[in-house]
Amino acid sequence: MLPSYTAHALRCFGAAPGDGNPALVIEDDASPAAARQAFARERNTTCVWIDPAPQDGIAATVDFYYPHTRSPLCLHATLAAAQLLFARHGAAVPLTVRTAVHGQELGLARIGDDLFVRLAPQEVAQPALDPGLIPRLLRVSDAALTGAAQVASVGSPKLLVEVRTAAELHALAPDLEAIAAWSKNTGVNGMYAWCRHADDVFEGRNFNHLDPRLEDSATGVAAGALSVLLGRGLTLRQGKASGRDCLIRTRIEDGAVLVGGRVEALP
Repeated sequence: MLPSYTAHALRCFGAAPGDGNPALVIEDDASPAAARQAFARERNTTCVWIDPAPQDGIAATVDFYYPHTRSPLCLHATLAAAQLLFARHGAAVPLTVRTAVHGQELGLARIGDDLFVRLAPQEVAQPALDPGLIPRLLRVSDAALTGAAQVASVGSPKLLVEVRTAAELHALAPDLEAIAAWSKNTGVNGMYAWCRHADDVFEGRNFNHLDPRLEDSATGVAAGALSVLLGRGLTLRQGKASGRDCLIRTRIEDGAVLVGGRVEALP
């Protein structure tokens, strides 16, 4: 347990009130990384610590933990932290936070009813993809896939794979151990399978956990990466597999990618 702290429970990217990806925001705690990891594991949820700013112009340092590992970047947890920081500083004030692991600077903005994180696209090397690798990892036939799989990143590289239809996307039961091993060998943070809907809405699923029950309800870094790949803003649905309906919105502005959505505090 942490010696003393203040915790706030929020849901982010919800398509409607009550939906969304949960996160705990922790304040007033200077515990070391091992204690923070144990806390996230005990609570079995994504946690983000708001730590004092390292310098002028930075509102806070944000330190992310999933139950199984510390993370360099988590956008739904960043949105959760933004909700508290805007309450503290005022929504009209532009804010910047810095990530604890890589020191990446993230701009925060409120646009209408949604909160957004501003990120810079990152150059990434394209790993060699052997013929048959993607169908083997996803356990599907070549006919279920369209286009070429590519890696893109706004701070956490994702292998983006387009699936032909929403029905085929929902039916995926991939080889999670093989995806994890491939990701470790290539330095890519898992695979994001996505499809297009006729109404110009996109839908996706993220695969970077060994336990299928831990599949993400919303993956902001993947939405940002997909926006980089397609060169456009998106409306992206996710969460059917987890039972939490999520909606992520992205924008391209002055070469930056904005990723955002609804943030709701829980009682």
